[in-house]
Amino acid sequence: MEHFDDFLTAARAQADAQRLLLVFVDIDDAAGGDANEGGFLTPKMCVDKTPDEITSFNDLVAEAANTDQVWSLVFAASLAGKGVQAPTSTDANKPLDAMIAGINTGMIQQYLVFDKQGGILSLTANDEG
Repeated sequence: MEHFDDFLTAARAQADAQRLLLVFVDIDDAAGGDANEGGFLTPKMCVDKTPDEITSFNDLVAEAANTDQVWSLVFAASLAGKGVQAPTSTDANKPLDAMIAGINTGMIQQYLVFDKQGGILSLTANDEG
C-alpha cells in the first residue's frame, strides 16, 4: 500500500462492509519541529465515511478544504460491519474518539498515516516531552 487510494481499494474489497475513520491533524511546530523533524500532532477534524462515499483522495482533500481547517496529515482506520451492512456513524463515534485520544498520547502505530498528497507515511512517537 503506497497511497490513500490503495486504502480505498482495499476497504472496498473486504468481505464485510467497512466504515472508514479519518482524523485530520496538523503538526504544531512550537517545539521547533516540522513535518520532517517532528512536532506535536494536533487533531483538527474527523469524519467517518463508507468507502463508496469517497471517490478518491483528491475529492477528500477538496471536501476538507471547504472546512477552512489547516491540516498536514490524515490518520486512517477501518471499522468492519457484518456482511453488506457497514457500521453506522453512531457506531464510529467511540472508535473515532479513541483514535483522537491515541493521537494525542502518541499511540499511533495502529493507524495508517497519509500526507497531503495521499502518500503513506511511517511515523514514530517521540517519548521526550
